[in-house]
Amino acid sequence: MSENQVSKVIEAKEIMTLLPHRYPFLLVDRVLDYKEGEWLKAIKNISVNEPCFTGHFPSEPILPGVLILEALAQAMGLLAFKTHELKGGELFYFAGIDEARFKRPVLPGDQMELKVQVIKERRGITAFTGIATVNSEVACEAKLMCARR
Repeated sequence: MSENQVSKVIEAKEIMTLLPHRYPFLLVDRVLDYKEGEWLKAIKNISVNEPCFTGHFPSEPILPGVLILEALAQAMGLLAFKTHELKGGELFYFAGIDEARFKRPVLPGDQMELKVQVIKERRGITAFTGIATVNSEVACEAKLMCARR
C-alpha cells in the first residue's frame, strides 16, 4: 500500500449488514483492507470456544477444512458485495471450489488471515483465488467462484 492509500477496514457490525450469516456461522471477524473488484484481506480469530471443537477432535482441536473454505467464501462474498450494487433480493452464492489444498492445521488461539483475489468475472459469475494463512504460513489455498442471483 502506498503512502497515499488509506486502508479500508470493515468491522463486524458492517460485515453483518453485508453477509446473511450469523453465529455460529459468521466466519469473518474483520476486513483489514480491500480494493473493489480486485482483492480483500480479512481475519478470523480462532477461539477454543468455537462450537466445532466440541466434536471435531476434542482432545486435539483442529478447525475443520470446510470451515476454512467457508471463511474464504465469506471473504469472497464481502468483496463481491463491496464491488457490485445488488438489485432487491439479489445475493451472492458460493458457486464452486477447485484445487483446494490444506497445508497446516488451524488451531485454537490462531489468527487466520484470509486473502481473496479476483481472477475473472463473466455473466454474474466471479472466479477468485483464496489463501488462508496463520503466522504467514499457508493453511489452505483454493480457487473459488460466486454467482450473483
